[in-house]
Amino acid sequence: MLHEGIKEEVNVTIGEVYLPGTLEIPPGAKGIVLFAHGSGSSRFSPRNQLVAKVLREKGSGTLLFDLLTSDEEAEDEFSGIYRFDIGLLAKRLVGAAHWLKTQKQTRNYPIGFFGSSTGGGAALVAAAELGERIKAVVSRGGRPDLAGESLKKVKSPTLLIVGSLDEFVLRLNEQALEALQCEKELVVIPGASHLFEEPGALDKVAAVAADWFSAHWP
Repeated sequence: MLHEGIKEEVNVTIGEVYLPGTLEIPPGAKGIVLFAHGSGSSRFSPRNQLVAKVLREKGSGTLLFDLLTSDEEAEDEFSGIYRFDIGLLAKRLVGAAHWLKTQKQTRNYPIGFFGSSTGGGAALVAAAELGERIKAVVSRGGRPDLAGESLKKVKSPTLLIVGSLDEFVLRLNEQALEALQCEKELVVIPGASHLFEEPGALDKVAAVAADWFSAHWP
């Protein structure tokens, strides 16, 4: 493992696709968390940025990157055809995980996924494909139902985090929890809505997520 800190802008290369991202690895990090943002968002999502900061403070590296190319994002603004294409988003996550394993400074680190909204579904589909190579998954206000039959194939310890006021998504997560056949847990943040905009809500999300990853790094 590397012990010096790293912070750099990168191009995640997946076939002929180049996706810009920010890689940050604090000194002594035990693993790297790939972030899968929700629909209509990007690597600059302030909510994911906050969570990533806490993860790094608790000993995890982070890679926040755009799941779509600039052309795809432009097209998606008008048509919305990509934001719910869970198969494509999962493919990009799988590709990013493989890319990390080809880079000299990251190839020895274990990998985890953090997904938000639709990114939660994509993270679980990608985890199902990669199996035990993904050490942990966290979904924040996610749509695990969009993972479909992949839920039963997930082997990675999975934490689902939902706000108590986000009743529709909470029901979907409760159903997904039953379908998952791995180590699993559902944490409900009291008084929080879908985006966890209430004071202190996102801090609670970040804390439990950081603990989940820290507990599951080898």
